[in-house]
Amino acid sequence: MTTSAELGLPTLTVAPGGVATTTLTVRNGLDIVEAYSLEVVGDCAAWTTVEPARVSLYPGTSTTVTVRLAPPRSPTARAGEFPLGIRVLPTERPELVTVPETTVTVTPFQELQAAIAPRRRRGWLRGRYRTSVRNLGNAPGGVVFTPGQAGEDLRFKVTPEKLRLEPGESGEVRLQARARKLIWFGKQASWPFEVTVVPEEVKPAKEPAGSTGTPADVPTVTQRPLLSGEFLQLPIFPKWLLALLAALIALLLAWFALVRPAVRSSAKQAAEQAVAQQSATPGPAAGAPPGAPAPGGAPSQGKPGAGQPSAAQPGAGQPTTGGRGGPGPGLAVPGTGQQSSATIDVQTANAASSSGSYQVPHGKVFDITDIVAANFQGDQGLLTITAGKQTITTIALETFRNQDYHWVTPIQVPEDQAVTVNVTCETPGTPASGKQASACHELLNISGALSDIRQGN
Repeated sequence: MTTSAELGLPTLTVAPGGVATTTLTVRNGLDIVEAYSLEVVGDCAAWTTVEPARVSLYPGTSTTVTVRLAPPRSPTARAGEFPLGIRVLPTERPELVTVPETTVTVTPFQELQAAIAPRRRRGWLRGRYRTSVRNLGNAPGGVVFTPGQAGEDLRFKVTPEKLRLEPGESGEVRLQARARKLIWFGKQASWPFEVTVVPEEVKPAKEPAGSTGTPADVPTVTQRPLLSGEFLQLPIFPKWLLALLAALIALLLAWFALVRPAVRSSAKQAAEQAVAQQSATPGPAAGAPPGAPAPGGAPSQGKPGAGQPSAAQPGAGQPTTGGRGGPGPGLAVPGTGQQSSATIDVQTANAASSSGSYQVPHGKVFDITDIVAANFQGDQGLLTITAGKQTITTIALETFRNQDYHWVTPIQVPEDQAVTVNVTCETPGTPASGKQASACHELLNISGALSDIRQGN
C-alpha cells in the first residue's frame, strides 16, 4: 500500500508573460483516509501554482489537480530548460512522500530599454553623447547601435560598436556626431538624427512534441528602441562680428581716403610756415664777438665771455687741493681704497642689553656700502646700528631673520670712530636645532672700501 502521483505531460513549454497548464493525478493506495499537501519545488516554484494545494482521499480513490505555470515577462524568468517537481506529502504517513517531475522550457524574449544623454549638443564641429541600454529580456545577447540622419550632413562614430548584456544588465556606449564642414559665418544649423538600438536575433525555440500551452513555433519578441538626438552646429564667427568687421573696414577706407590726406596737408602747411618764419628772423652780425648784443639790443645768453667765467677756467667755482696739488687736510687719497669687511658678533642675555662694534683704524676712512644683519635664532627684541654719531637704523628683531642694506652713496665713517650694534634681548628664539636658546645671538656684517688719509701741507 502506497501513494502515487503522476504529471499529465513529461515536458512543458511556456513563454514569459504567458500561461501553460498541466495536470497532476494523485491516488490513495492506503487503507485509511489520507490528506495530501501539494508543494511546487525546483527553479519554477516562484511562478508555478497547484490548484488546489491540499486534497483528501478515501482509500483506493484518486483525484486530479491543475498545475498552472505563469512566468513573468522579466529578466528573472531566464530562458532555458528547468526541472519542475510537485512534492506530494501525506499527512498521516509522511514517509510515503513522492515527487513526480517534468521538464519546463521557458522561451526567450528580447526587450531593450535605452536612453541618450544629452539629447541636444552645441558645438562648432562635433557633439558627444552617451547612450545607455538595459537588457530587460530573459536571455543574454548582443546589442548593436545604428545611428542615422536624413541627409549626409553628419558622420557618426560609436564606441564600442556592440555590447553583450546578460538579462537585467546595463551598458553604455559613446556616440560622436561630426559635421562634414565648418560654418564660418551666419546662423547656427540644427542637425536632428536618430539612433536605433538593435538586438541580435535569437532563433525561436521549438516546442517538443506533445507539449501544450504554447504554439509549436515560439517566436522571439523583439523591441527596437529608437532614440532621437540633435546637434546644433555653431558658426565660428557670430553674425555681429561680421558687421563689426565691415564697420572697421569702412573706417579704414575712410581714413585712407579722406582723413589721412587732410592731416598730411595740414602738417605740410604748418612745416612750410615754420620754415618761412625762421628764414625771416635775422641772425647775429658776421664777425661779432661772442657775447655781443644781437640785433635789437638783446644780449646773447648761455655763452662764455662777457664777464661770465668759463667752466674750464680755474677759479670758476672749482675747489682747489692743498699745497703741491695733494689732497686737503683729512681727505681720503683717491685710488687707495680697498674692499674690506668686518663681522660683529653680539650675544645678549635674556632681558638684557649688550653691544658690539668695529672701530675704523687710525689714518683710515671706511666707506660702507653693504650691511647684512642675521637673526638666525628668531630672537625678539630691538637692534640699533650706528656709524660714528649717526644712527643708521633701528629694527625689531622679530620682523626678520636676515636683513640686508645697500647704498649707492656710501656711508663714510672717519678714523677712530666705530660702527656699533646695540641689541636689547626680550625673548631668545629657537634655532634650527628645535631647542630654545638661552640668550639672543645676532651677527652683523659690514662691507665697503677702506681708504688711506693723507694730511695736506
